[in-house]
Amino acid sequence: MENLHQVYLGLGSNLGNKEENLRKAISMINEQIGTVVRQSAFFYSEPWGYESDNQFVNAVILVETSLSPYDVLTANQCIEHLLGKTQTHATERPSDLSLQPSDLRPPIYHDRPIDIDILLYDDLHMDEPGLKIPHPLMEERDFVMIPLNEIRK
Repeated sequence: MENLHQVYLGLGSNLGNKEENLRKAISMINEQIGTVVRQSAFFYSEPWGYESDNQFVNAVILVETSLSPYDVLTANQCIEHLLGKTQTHATERPSDLSLQPSDLRPPIYHDRPIDIDILLYDDLHMDEPGLKIPHPLMEERDFVMIPLNEIRK
């Protein structure tokens, strides 16, 4: 029997049919990543970290998966792409790793049809350039913490 991991994913959309974007993403996650065990209610919020007229719809789901953290990340990115997220929607992050932290500019956020973030993966702690678990900003974001607390054991 394979070992199943408990992964909390945060989802958000502020372009197109936002609720439908979340429903499609959750269905694809259930097919490609693992069984969706719990889902929060949809949470409506203003954009965080940038200005936009487009309100977000967010949700958090709990998924049981046999995939590794990097495989979950890759699957998330594939689902995002299939649902219309392109490079122009992606968060712009500083790319020059040789800079000192004080020299780095903050990320630049953009409207997007879908965004899927790994919030928690079992009790794992990772701090790699492309993957940080737990999500480093989740506790600053009500649109993550309120739905997460709704479904968390």
